[in-house]
Amino acid sequence: MQDNENNWMNIADIMSALMMIFMFISIAFLYQILNEKEIYKVSLNKALHKEFDKDLEKWKAVITDDNIMRFNSPFKVGSNKLPEEFSAILADYFPRYIKVLSNEKFKNEIEEIRVEGHTSNGWGSVMDKKKIYLKNMNLSQERASNVLAYCYDLNNTTIATNLNWLQSNLRANGMSFSKLLHKKGSNEEDKKRSRRVEFKVLTKDKLGN
Repeated sequence: MQDNENNWMNIADIMSALMMIFMFISIAFLYQILNEKEIYKVSLNKALHKEFDKDLEKWKAVITDDNIMRFNSPFKVGSNKLPEEFSAILADYFPRYIKVLSNEKFKNEIEEIRVEGHTSNGWGSVMDKKKIYLKNMNLSQERASNVLAYCYDLNNTTIATNLNWLQSNLRANGMSFSKLLHKKGSNEEDKKRSRRVEFKVLTKDKLGN
């Protein structure tokens, strides 16, 4: 009887040890993935700044720490028509953006390149919250789609070379006013900055897959 109890105790000890080993391996693997993602993010951020820093001020654009290219208020209020000034900016910007992203250091880890349209909260004299949201959703989607269509149709060697890749990865998303920007140090909406177009890179869940 004592031998059986000892055997069960030994098996339990072995199982506990195996569980601990498995837990440490999982933690180490997760840490490696997170570390690789951080290295990738920092590397891409440096590449974007190197390419675009000299243009950001005149474009009224910023590069965030999360590698979002943000263009502030490029459309007239309530309009989905691509302004000529913004079209000229996109014609310069987008081929260079794709040149950076299609570099072998970044390209294979990109799951999606997303063009997002964002609006401020409100719609003239309309008071119904649902209508305001839906109207802004339609407007933001139209803006994002128009930006994507213009960029995709540019006559450029870099774009032509990466056309199949762009077809698989380039998307347009309308965000309505779901992600408002606020005035510095305040909860008050910054309506001008909220009306924006963003280019965002989504990476694969596990780098190297």
